[in-house]
Amino acid sequence: MTRYLVARANLLVFGVLVVILALVGVLTWERLNESRVAREWSQHSYRVLGTTKDLAIALRDAERGQRGYLLTGRDEYLGPYNAARDRISLLQGELQKLTADNGAQQERLRALAPLLQHKLEELAQTVQARRDSGLETALRIVNTDTGRNDMREAENVLAAMLGDEQRLLDVRLAQNDARARWVRWLVIGGSALAVLTLLWAARLLNQAWSRSFRTEAEQRDLALRLRTTLDSLSQGVAVFGPDRKLASWNACFQVLLDLPKAMLRPSTTYAAFVEHSAEPGRPALETEDQIRHGIRNPREAVTYERERADGHHLEIRRTPMPDGGFVLTISDMTKRAQAEGVLREAQKMQAIGQLTGGIAHDFNNLLQVILGNLEFVRAKLEGDAKLQQRIERAAWAAQRGATLTAQLLAFARKQPLAPAAIDLAATMPDLVPLLRRTLGEHIEVRYVETAGLWPAMADPAQLESAVLNLALNARDAMPGGGRLTIELGNKVLDEEYARHHAEVVPGDYAMVAVSDTGHGMTTDVVARVFEPFFTTKPDGKGTGLGLAMVFGFVKQSGGHVKIYSEPGEGTTVKLYLPRAVGAATPSQRTGAPIDLPRGTGTVLVVEDEAAVREIACAILADLGYRVLEAADGEEALQVFGQNTTAIDLLLTDVVLPGKVRGRELSERVRAVRPEVRVLFMSGYTENSIVHHGRLDDGVQLIGKPFKREQLARKVAEVLGAPAETKGPGKVVELRPRRDA
Repeated sequence: MTRYLVARANLLVFGVLVVILALVGVLTWERLNESRVAREWSQHSYRVLGTTKDLAIALRDAERGQRGYLLTGRDEYLGPYNAARDRISLLQGELQKLTADNGAQQERLRALAPLLQHKLEELAQTVQARRDSGLETALRIVNTDTGRNDMREAENVLAAMLGDEQRLLDVRLAQNDARARWVRWLVIGGSALAVLTLLWAARLLNQAWSRSFRTEAEQRDLALRLRTTLDSLSQGVAVFGPDRKLASWNACFQVLLDLPKAMLRPSTTYAAFVEHSAEPGRPALETEDQIRHGIRNPREAVTYERERADGHHLEIRRTPMPDGGFVLTISDMTKRAQAEGVLREAQKMQAIGQLTGGIAHDFNNLLQVILGNLEFVRAKLEGDAKLQQRIERAAWAAQRGATLTAQLLAFARKQPLAPAAIDLAATMPDLVPLLRRTLGEHIEVRYVETAGLWPAMADPAQLESAVLNLALNARDAMPGGGRLTIELGNKVLDEEYARHHAEVVPGDYAMVAVSDTGHGMTTDVVARVFEPFFTTKPDGKGTGLGLAMVFGFVKQSGGHVKIYSEPGEGTTVKLYLPRAVGAATPSQRTGAPIDLPRGTGTVLVVEDEAAVREIACAILADLGYRVLEAADGEEALQVFGQNTTAIDLLLTDVVLPGKVRGRELSERVRAVRPEVRVLFMSGYTENSIVHHGRLDDGVQLIGKPFKREQLARKVAEVLGAPAETKGPGKVVELRPRRDA
């Protein structure tokens, strides 16, 4: 339907509505006038009735005043009589006027006039007779019944007038009600007709514009969906027309290019955005010349990356449109770049950890052979001081190698930890005297503690080693002296902090911070300090494994490490250890006897490395134990089967060749004899006895390489035998105690 036809339909509909409303209005006006006239006549009837009733009342009042005077002779009773007498004349005249249009009522009024006149004369005669001759004379006039008869006839006439006027009023009211009903139905009918006409007109209009409305609604819905989609994107999108002017955009486009709001309006040229977003020596967008001559295929999308001065990485994609314009899509790739950097760092650390862990396993076996044989020989050559000195030097070198291996394992997170709840307020102060003696008098050691410290969940020995490593690094950073501060505190790492540090789990942490006033580090150095073998010290002054060990220990404990350093200002290393919840802190360690415990039990030694097995067996035999040996799990089961009741302790390597590993061997042996004690030895633990970096409950382990003294004490501890010493027991203090 065309607009012309729709316009004609509208005119027709409105013309019909105007005619209907005019007819309804004229008829309603005429009926309302008639109703107004009928209402006036009804009011006239009410006035006639009221005046007639007032006349009857005035007549009675006159008679009542006359009787009161006759009975009492007192003049005050004549007041109502006189007032009623005067009113009767007035009311007669009023009725004469009101009933001028009614001949029947006029006839009754003419008949009523002499009756009222006679009654009034009779009343006046009795009053005058009472005043002149007394009561008896007045009563004789009253007893003639002339006044009573006149009164009765007058009342009959008034009653007839009231009845006739009431009937007339009823007729007029009924006519008025009929006209009101007619007007009401006329209004209702006209309104209904108007509503029907409007509905018919609405139907015509809906039919005429249904397709137009549907198409327009679809277009609006499509535009809304497109706008909502564009605004919901985390990418910035802008559409430029063939004339290189802005046509449409979303909010993210402004944010990613940091554009002023005034620029975001239609007809802004692409060149203006290029000029605004460009940085010195670093263009953000393609120039128009690059767009015009940059690609051979004009339909091919172009993607390129830009890095802003504030460190944001942007990926920009320009997609041509068929009309010659193009769509510019900008993506913020900063988080992805950061995640890729974290992933690369994690992969690098994992690769180095796997390499160092594998090396540590074989290297510990070699060191075990060296240390074991040196310990064994030293015990046999107690009288030769020169040889003892050389053996000590060799043992020191081997022990140094074991320390480096332990640091490698700590970095690789392959060391077995025995985490416990640590009361930092009780353990950390014990390190302060040791640090003062170790660092020297030129370095001031300060200790800062916060009230209400939370207990930390970590391996106490490894924590002490980590703090000592940090203190030694701080000493090397302050060759001319300075101040070392150890600070303890409670920290809550929230979701916001975790979002900026992908490896952090939000929660409560106990913090140990080690700060120095040394020469500090640059940003490039801080980024590499945790890499193994990386060091800024001169050759021969450091291995580059100290911070790597600290990093591995804290990460394996489920914590977090953060370094703050500025060149010339100093360095702070903060260790965040998980808070221990619901765990009791262990008591402090006590002393232990110097001399080695001896035993008489039977020990089954299982080790695939012949040299390690040989030295372990030799040490145990020298300590008085009966020793059985096996090279792998299958052979160990055979030996156990031959000596089932005699074996008291199973000393086995964790990593064994063949099908039967160390953990499985121990389970099969204890299944036959549960009372057999098991002691594992390993230089590189695996998941059979260590899970999440922690020893399984009830597992006893001695790490390779171990000394003769360590093996003796560990075996005696596992067997639970009383210590058998060669001489009087001696007690040494393993670490300084705090002054009382």
